[in-house]
Amino acid sequence: MKFLKKLLKWIVIVIATLVLLLYIFDYSYILKGVRVVYFTGHNTAFIDDYPYFENDTIKKGTNTSEWPIHKNYNTVEPTNTLSKVNKDWGTIAYLIIKNDSIWFETYYEDFNKNSKTNSFSMAKSITTSMLGKAIMDGFIKSLDQPISDFYPEYKGTKTTVGDLASMASGLDWVEDYTGPFSITARANYDDDLAETILNQKIVETPAKEFKYLSGDTQLLGMIIQKATGKSLSNYLSESFWQPMGATDDALWQLDDGKNRLAKAFCCISSNARDFARFGKLYKDHGKWNGKQLLDSSFVAKCITPRFKESPQYGYGWWMKAIGKKHFFMMRGHLGQYVIVEPDDNVIIVRLGHRKSPDEGVGQFTEDISVYIEEAYKMLGK
Repeated sequence: MKFLKKLLKWIVIVIATLVLLLYIFDYSYILKGVRVVYFTGHNTAFIDDYPYFENDTIKKGTNTSEWPIHKNYNTVEPTNTLSKVNKDWGTIAYLIIKNDSIWFETYYEDFNKNSKTNSFSMAKSITTSMLGKAIMDGFIKSLDQPISDFYPEYKGTKTTVGDLASMASGLDWVEDYTGPFSITARANYDDDLAETILNQKIVETPAKEFKYLSGDTQLLGMIIQKATGKSLSNYLSESFWQPMGATDDALWQLDDGKNRLAKAFCCISSNARDFARFGKLYKDHGKWNGKQLLDSSFVAKCITPRFKESPQYGYGWWMKAIGKKHFFMMRGHLGQYVIVEPDDNVIIVRLGHRKSPDEGVGQFTEDISVYIEEAYKMLGK
């Protein structure tokens, strides 16, 4: 019994010492990461984690608009392969939108058409859309405006807002989703996101090559907020959420600090139908119900590779060719996708818990091709 008491005492001392050291060396955010992730039975960020963070509301408008339902809605069964991967990879929502009408739709577990789940990095495409809107509105001059115009910390550098949007900033950032001491983990769980970002220096020549960095989009979001004088959630609401008739309020995770800064690189919680609206907006060259919400030339630039060496990325959007078909898409951690083939007028949405096991940072995983190919089998194309 004495041994057990002594052991317990030392365990408490060790834990208390570790906690104290984390606070002393400014790694206390790790404690929140442990609490949010591991204490809830997960081993990474998860799709319905928004209740564990502060959030801003992205408000829907008074003129909401449901997606039309196709006359052949859900008349075709999912292929055996699609059914299997949806189960194996934890899909919670899978939609096929054909000719701007929902042609096929299915949900799993306790999720439904109104359920909110985390966009993860699909938010990068949305943040880039807000950059295009800020340029249209005159808050930002162009893609070529230097970031030093907004943050003097970057005086003497040549990085532009367009470099941030196209992941070519030269920022000192290491994209790491597993290391607790990584800058990515700090950005997700710390309480002063602005300080974290502005401590990052430009260490490589910008505008030379694509390098996937979440910090680029976060700094871009901060610039948009500073330029517009509006919170990102409010600017998103008035610029897109309301004009596109989103049917539900959405949430944008904040850094929990006194500045309540939105995580521009991730973490918009919404549903499959409302996420799909951005696919339609870009398919239709920035126009929604006859109104030009985004300049068509900006849309074209977003879904065109900036660097020939990196044909998979433009400005905030991904591109992938399968056979003779060319898709552009929003992508997020764990396999959140809005995939568009404009020539076929097809939008595919998949939300869920996991990707295929060949996961890698900034790489296309097998699951993307599977979700596309099985959708086209169902469509008979």
